[in-house]
Amino acid sequence: MEIEPDVAIVLSQAAHQRLRATVLTIDDTTVGRPSRLPGWTVGHVLSHIARNADGHSRRLEGALNGIEVARYPGGPAQRDADIGAGARRTARELYEDVDESAKRLEAIWARSAAADWPNAELVAADRYPTTGSPVRRLREVEVHHVDLGLGYQVTDWPDEYVEWELLVALERLPKRLGNDKDAHRLLGWLTGRSPNLDGIDLPPWM
Repeated sequence: MEIEPDVAIVLSQAAHQRLRATVLTIDDTTVGRPSRLPGWTVGHVLSHIARNADGHSRRLEGALNGIEVARYPGGPAQRDADIGAGARRTARELYEDVDESAKRLEAIWARSAAADWPNAELVAADRYPTTGSPVRRLREVEVHHVDLGLGYQVTDWPDEYVEWELLVALERLPKRLGNDKDAHRLLGWLTGRSPNLDGIDLPPWM
């Protein structure tokens, strides 16, 4: 089940606004504080959110021109290097990057929608058509907003996002289970035969 791109764009724009409001409250000390992701500071998370927006813009710009372009042409190495390079900037610089990259992405979404999402099949390194960009961006912003550890909680997520993401997460769950008895524990909890999920260790999605 996909969220239609026009609906996902509206949800993502609102998510961008909530994120901006959070980032406006931080100072340079907060930037270096550990986030909820292992090994990442608040600055790392914000740098990643901005580069993710640019990655979506890069791929969509290519599709508008009939060219297959990956969000990260240099692959995971480029992604990690870009995040690391931007993580130690000032709070103001990070805010401007998050803000401006989101605006660029929203502008190219508008152009893509006006052109009826041409060349949507040019997936590059992704597994979804260009029409799936808005909802995947929504995921990035909502999940990583929580990862900042600055007060935004999972209970703040929009219902429309949760309705979509929960089904996706449940479908992928078996592949994330690490121990040979995790599936047994999970099934026991789902069927009411186990009171909790003790013993199951799920690594954070990044």
